[in-house]
Amino acid sequence: MMASNTAVKTNTAITVAYGDGIGPEIMSAVIHILKEAGARLDIEEIEIGEKIYNKGISAGIEPAAWESLRRTKVFLKAPITTPQGGGFKSLNVTTRATLGLYANVRPCVSYYPYIKTKHPVMDVVIVRENEEDLYCGIEYRQTEQVTQALKLITRPGSEKIVRYAFEYARKNNRKKVTCFMKDNILKETDGLFHKIFDEIAKDYPDITNEHWIVDIGAAKLADTPENFDVIVMPNLYGDILSDVSAQIAGSVGLAGSANIGDKCAMFEAIHGSAPRRAGQNLANPSGLLLGAIMMLVHINQPDVAEQVHNAWLKTIEDGIHTYDIYQDGISTEKVGTKEFSNAVVARLGQKPQKLKPVSYQSAPEGFSESKLSVQPRSQKALVGVDVYVDYPDILPQELGSKLEQLNGDGLKLTMISNRGTKVWPHSFPETFCTDHWRCRFMSTEGGSVTHHQVVSLLQRFEQAKLDFIKTEHLCTFDGQKGYSLSQGE
Repeated sequence: MMASNTAVKTNTAITVAYGDGIGPEIMSAVIHILKEAGARLDIEEIEIGEKIYNKGISAGIEPAAWESLRRTKVFLKAPITTPQGGGFKSLNVTTRATLGLYANVRPCVSYYPYIKTKHPVMDVVIVRENEEDLYCGIEYRQTEQVTQALKLITRPGSEKIVRYAFEYARKNNRKKVTCFMKDNILKETDGLFHKIFDEIAKDYPDITNEHWIVDIGAAKLADTPENFDVIVMPNLYGDILSDVSAQIAGSVGLAGSANIGDKCAMFEAIHGSAPRRAGQNLANPSGLLLGAIMMLVHINQPDVAEQVHNAWLKTIEDGIHTYDIYQDGISTEKVGTKEFSNAVVARLGQKPQKLKPVSYQSAPEGFSESKLSVQPRSQKALVGVDVYVDYPDILPQELGSKLEQLNGDGLKLTMISNRGTKVWPHSFPETFCTDHWRCRFMSTEGGSVTHHQVVSLLQRFEQAKLDFIKTEHLCTFDGQKGYSLSQGE
């Protein structure tokens, strides 16, 4: 979308949280800069994080805070501390999922020679899916030895983030979108993401597209980031590699982040609350400030965003640096949080001379609904069931003999695996096993089975006093397997 040349001079309501650790210091610095730059904001403050957790609220946020977020639809958030262990959930993940903030955008730019980096011309944008994958946090302890996390990849979730990446590239004059996946191993989940990437890429013939397996892609990114432009990834890969990208560009402490949804948006630094540095006037507010600049563009204040960003670049260029990026021979003055913000304010209206000045002409992404394809329903058929068993004796042949006695009613044991590797029939003594067994029963006729047959099978498990802990239905969709084979199957 293109903005008009004259921004509408009205205030925008935003919700602000000062967070934990270094959060209050860096947020105060950022708000100071924004106000001095003339940002047109009506600020509603909320309290989240550690203080709320300590009240016994495991989500880290109170109902009144949700009301503010749903009213303003724009959230500028300082880092918070999530207690480790117990029933506490990450508020970052909760906020992203609850408000539908499906796109996490993390620009990773080098500022050589003023910020130390091995990659002087790096300018990569990581577009990370933000709502699903392993970050759904669905976990179980299933046996004495085994825990499980469920990785969820959906067609609509994948479509939204992939299309967003291509739209971002087009609107920001980016030339290439790269997909990082691991679908040589995760053929169903990562395979779906890759398939959707290929489908959507056809709608953008003006943008080059490519795909890398995530491990070698990450190696290439660390070695030659200048070969990449926009990279789109599922949640976990995107989280890890956006931190890697920010660090090799110069510092994680310099990276801002936008979390964009159809109706709401959140802006933040990508780093944590760093409680060891709190209250010492040491923290670098740059990551949160660059997140706030992304917010200004989003709420259609590109004039203020441009002024603040260029003032920040001029400050960096002038060598006014906090301790984390200070370099002898490059930096001219080591300053604290407050002094750094004052230095940026003093340079409002100035532009860098050696670093490339920024210019914001684009309108905000807005809150238009995501485009989703309409897929015809597949012909789904239930053809078998995997029954997971807690069986402490590490003897697959013994377990196989017991399970064969449960055959009947149109279902037959065909395979047992342990940690994904087939161990029955024809196992190898070298294969290490735990107490967690996947036992696959398929239709004896090669056709479909019914729920009644599955229930009947589980009744036979109960009668045999075998501890079944989970089932997974094995289905085909238009005749294609919707389940994976075991290693060696």
